[in-house]
Amino acid sequence: MKRLAVLMSVLVIVLAGTAIAGPKQGGTLVFGRGGDSVGLDPAYETDGNSFMICDNIYEALVFYKDESTALEPGLAESWDISPDGLTYTFHLRKGVKFHDGTPFNADAVVFSIGRMMKDRNVKFFGKPLEVPAQERPPEYWVSMEMDDTVGAIEAVDEYTVVFKLKRVEAPFLANMGMDFADIISPAAFMQNPKEFIRNPVGTGPFKFVKWVKDDRIILEKNPDYWDKSGGPYLDQLIFRSIPENSVRFLELKTGNIHICQFPNPADIALAEKDKNLILPTQPGMNIGYLSFNHTKEPWKSSVDVRKAIAYAINRKAIVDNIYQGMGQVAKNPIPPTMWGYNDKVPGFAYDPEKAKELLKKAGFPDGKGLGEITLWSMPVPRPYNPDGLKIGEAMAADLAKVGITAKVVTFEWGTYLKRQREQPEDMDLFQLGWTGDNGDPDNFLAVLFDGLASSAIRTQWHNEKYHELMVKGRQTIDQNERAKIYEEAQQLIYDEVPVISVAHSTVIWPALKNVKDFKLHPTSSVRMKNVWLE
Repeated sequence: MKRLAVLMSVLVIVLAGTAIAGPKQGGTLVFGRGGDSVGLDPAYETDGNSFMICDNIYEALVFYKDESTALEPGLAESWDISPDGLTYTFHLRKGVKFHDGTPFNADAVVFSIGRMMKDRNVKFFGKPLEVPAQERPPEYWVSMEMDDTVGAIEAVDEYTVVFKLKRVEAPFLANMGMDFADIISPAAFMQNPKEFIRNPVGTGPFKFVKWVKDDRIILEKNPDYWDKSGGPYLDQLIFRSIPENSVRFLELKTGNIHICQFPNPADIALAEKDKNLILPTQPGMNIGYLSFNHTKEPWKSSVDVRKAIAYAINRKAIVDNIYQGMGQVAKNPIPPTMWGYNDKVPGFAYDPEKAKELLKKAGFPDGKGLGEITLWSMPVPRPYNPDGLKIGEAMAADLAKVGITAKVVTFEWGTYLKRQREQPEDMDLFQLGWTGDNGDPDNFLAVLFDGLASSAIRTQWHNEKYHELMVKGRQTIDQNERAKIYEEAQQLIYDEVPVISVAHSTVIWPALKNVKDFKLHPTSSVRMKNVWLE
């Protein structure tokens, strides 16, 4: 009995030691992703492959909590909002440094955010900084009408920044946690503005080391990171570009990468049976959609033709065969988990005969008169679209059944995004999608579809009633009233069909079992600060 008691005591000590063992320092984690970044200046990018790098290099004034879009202090440790909702005062953290050793302060905030303003009404506390003219518009800032929202930004002292708004903007604070609002090093930017896109400097847990185009981006631990409550634990992060989903998953299985982004849905079953893998999972706050070139006829003015396309495409078959259990057919362009979702919208059933009737009514019987149209399909997997080319081919086959000849077109990802933004004449239909940035319906419905707000809106649908709803939604504080506004907007989208909602996906990124504390985020941010290797 005495010997048993001793053994039990040893076991308790061992288990206790295991329980209190903290995260392990060191190691290199290799993240396998579907494509390369476009650029690394967060103010000027819009794609997830760019933002996942920015997520680890830069930080914003406010953070989103783990696995949530609830807000918490970031580079601002607190903030005050005036009773009229037009003045936001941010109180900044002290003692934070950029990766180049320069201090983070109020002037850095004014510089980082103020450089996106069309008419820069900014005031620095120290020596005024002159921002060089930018070669392209800050797309997020423009598409979110931030010039109509932010009137002035002032550094009132070294650690206090005041934003004066032109109008009440209900999502403003949540917007300030998004990637476009990240704070950069003014000194690093001014040293070479054109090259900053490839030499990023922020305050985040990891520092930029090297970018081998279309191959890898390497980051290293920031040993001077301000938040001492946890990581970073990893010495190095390598983001590898591996375009083929199946190849990327094989690289995971063989241990050449630690995390596999966007595996083929069929590979999930294999991953479940592999004792060396884990399956981090998150319900997708996303939408994959097919839209029209609204600057071109007949898409611009014929609701019947747009409805015909919606009825012609068998979205359930696409979700069943290509998403394979990792998605659900969408009837609205916001996910059903989001507040303001309109469940009363019926959606479009697959009905080729109805599509033919509408084409005939519009003057294009059996597709005659449309000629060969182009269907632009995404070249990289995204959270909302596992295989753009396969989906494009499936859509083209469906359209052929109602007499429409569609040619599937694609480009390299950066070229795809650039050319699509220009609304070219050779684009008829295009695939795109979105993962929500902040958990607010405005971030889907306004940013994606209100073409009257900005020429940067990728759908360029112009509808006065819809635009009025988006403005009203931002300027209404009560969430219940905002929900009603957004429900009406979704009904209008169903009635006018400016876009065809295809699917919402479930996000599953398999990883090696020695990867610890990796958590998926609803915004698809890739946050590696607290990740460690066992």
